[in-house]
Formats: sequence, C-alpha cells, structure tokens
Amino acid sequence: MSTPTADPSTASSPEPPAHVLDVDDLSVETFHAVLADAADYQQSLAAGTPHRDLPEHTLGMLFEKPSTRTRMSFETGMTQLGGHAVFLGPDATHLGHGEPLKDTARALSGYADALAIRTFDHDAIETIAAYADVPVVNALTDDAHPCQALADLLTIQQAFDDDFEDASVAWVGDGNNVAASFAIACAMAGVDCTIATPEGHGLDQDVLDRAAAVGPAPTVTHDFEAAVADVDVIETDVWVSMGEDDDKREAFDGWTVTADVLEAADAKFMHCLPANRGEEVTDAAIESERSLVWQQAENRLHVQKALLVELLS
Repeated sequence: MSTPTADPSTASSPEPPAHVLDVDDLSVETFHAVLADAADYQQSLAAGTPHRDLPEHTLGMLFEKPSTRTRMSFETGMTQLGGHAVFLGPDATHLGHGEPLKDTARALSGYADALAIRTFDHDAIETIAAYADVPVVNALTDDAHPCQALADLLTIQQAFDDDFEDASVAWVGDGNNVAASFAIACAMAGVDCTIATPEGHGLDQDVLDRAAAVGPAPTVTHDFEAAVADVDVIETDVWVSMGEDDDKREAFDGWTVTADVLEAADAKFMHCLPANRGEEVTDAAIESERSLVWQQAENRLHVQKALLVELLS
C-alpha cells in the first residue's frame, strides 16, 4: 500500500498494475530484457548461485485448465526466487459456485503479490485484470499463451548463439493460441516467421495486425511443403486443443512433422508439449538430435522468473 499523504486532495491516483495477458503487452525493449534476464537466471541456476529476488512474495495461481509444465515451472520458479506460490485448482475456489470474477480478483489481490491465471475464455482473464490490484500473468487462455512464446524465443535465441534475428522459423499446424502468441513474439524479436495452416485453421487477422505493429509481419501460407522447405526451425502443436471437436483432425492429413522433414530442411524442431506422437509429430522426430523440445520446456522456468521479477520490481 502507498503511504498516505498529508493532503489527500492533492495525492495522485496509484498507478494501475502492469499485466501480461499476451506477449505484446510488453514493450519490445522489455521483451528483450526479459529474455536476457531469463538467460542470466538459467546460468545462475546451473552454477548453483541463489537468486532470491522475490523474498516473501506470493504468487496466486488460479487454474481452470489442467497443467503440467505451467504449474510446475511457476511454483518452482517462485521457490527459487525466495517466494512461494499458492495453487488454486478448478475445485478449490468459489468460481464454480457463482462468485463473480471481479470479486475473486479483488479478494486475491489482498493476499498475493501477483496472479497467474489459466482459464478458457480470454474475456475472463481480462475481467480479472481489470479488477485486480496486482499484476496478472496469462498462464494460458484459449486466445494466447505469452509465457510459452517467451520460452520459444529464448530457445531459438540460444540455438543460434543469441543471433536469432538471422533465423527463419515455420509454425505448421493449427493456428491456435500458442501459434498466435508465437507469431507476435517472432515479430517482436525480428525473426523471419512463416505460419502454415490448413485452410480454415489460420490465425485471426487481428493477431496478424498486432504482429505487424511490433515487427515484421509473419508470412501466411496453407502449403506445408513450401513452409518447411528451407527454414532453420520448425514448430508445431497438437491439432485438437482442449475442448475442441476431434473431427477437426481430418483437415490436418499430411501435416505431420517427421524426421525426414527435419532432415530435408536441415531444421531444428520445437513443440510446446504435450505432444500426440504419431499425429502432429513422429516419435523419431521429437526424439532426434534436432529436437529442442526439452530445452524449450525448461526455458518456461527461466522466462517466467524473469517476467515475474520484471513485473514486481
């Protein structure tokens, strides 16, 4: 809480908290700073150097969707930063019993220093952010996954010795929430990005416009073979996200990333996980020496620590 002034009538209103509901809520400068800080945290962890930059801070985690990597990386990250996280799953709150989001947001703001929200409807996290008095971080919604995008770009940067502006990447598969944040993050980083999807499964024009507003706009195509012909990195994700119709898979026939595809392009492979091996990627591809998947997964830990410290410092 701010210290009261002698004359309340002349006191300025407190600054609203900064939220990261998608990656372009960060400035391009802050985006690069978070990646640099994340790399520093990774090096500190590897060297066994403590980095208790958020002592006694609490992260409230309100999750309505299942989670493995997101929950583990946020909770571990807060521990390493000297704070702690409180996890609230879908059955642990009154949201499922009719409590308004704005009431939950204001109540949790009184206990936690920041909130990480994982939910279905993006409008829900926007409502929470509107009423929260602490920073809100999107831990995944149906529209966006900014933490994954940060981890993806850190992984690409590391794969090319920090000179990732010369790298070319292709997203192949569904134009989903992960693809949307990835496209915007690539633009912010100045990375040459192609988004390849089957007809009817591409990114919304709003996402493409936002990418173009912060950097080079992605190339959009519906030609899988052309997209993967000559790129440095190929990334994909599941074809059917949580809650979607399984019949959607029919549109993705021929869109599987195989070891032969990676070999022909001389490309690295990325996937945000979990992967349906045999669908969007073969077992041989994800287990190959070209795969950056496990480094990519670990990088969630490092970028989220950097992001939380950025927001809370």
